[in-house]
Amino acid sequence: MNTAALKQMLDRKVAEYDQASFIAKDPVSIPHRFSRQQDIEIAGFFAALFAWGNRTSIINSCNRLLRAMDDAPYDFVRNHTDTDLKPLLSFVHRTFNATDLFWLLHVLQQHFRSYDTLEIAFSQFINSFSPDITPALTGFHDYVFAEPQAPQRTRKHISTPAKQSACKRLNMYLRWMVRSESAVDFGIWKQISPAQLVCPLDVHVARVARRLNLLTRKQDDWKAAQELTAGLRALDAADPVRYDYALFGLGVIEKF
Repeated sequence: MNTAALKQMLDRKVAEYDQASFIAKDPVSIPHRFSRQQDIEIAGFFAALFAWGNRTSIINSCNRLLRAMDDAPYDFVRNHTDTDLKPLLSFVHRTFNATDLFWLLHVLQQHFRSYDTLEIAFSQFINSFSPDITPALTGFHDYVFAEPQAPQRTRKHISTPAKQSACKRLNMYLRWMVRSESAVDFGIWKQISPAQLVCPLDVHVARVARRLNLLTRKQDDWKAAQELTAGLRALDAADPVRYDYALFGLGVIEKF
């Protein structure tokens, strides 16, 4: 398939899947329950972190967490006490447990006591000359684990390009927060450009990308995510990650 035909096909699939109807059965439905920016940021952050495995299980875990937060994630993050955390001592989502949750709630509480948005936790490490969001993800990981008492086990849940992780979940979170030309994504962050985003890479997206000759690297790692994004940038330099909808739809829904 030549470049023009590939772009035409993928553009058609983006138009098919980047629709409001996509939201209900996807983890992005969790932040879509809220209107306040900080609630969207926090609910979206945990929805993205939980986003591996069955989508129904992901959404159920998010709902359990939000119920424990009285469906007010920003107020809970800002004002929770140790007593408020007791109902969450048994919280588990796959390998994510209360130790991980309590550390991230601590980090978020400290952050939101100084800043009005979670965006700066990423954007402070990037500028308009950065070719992609590599430094934002690396910097965010270091920011989360800056304190010496940070639990070692939680590091596996906040991936970083420094360890060659594909960073699928954080890339998806950034897509939600940054892209504005979308029926699904929020576009509430303005300090990172859609052109700098890297495509979320999971086994389904990688399989489709290889079939379409958008990806040749065999490992599903950071270099593969960058290679795929470079191929998508050739189709749309300003917003390459919009094609995530096409690749996801072809891989997960159409079993391409």
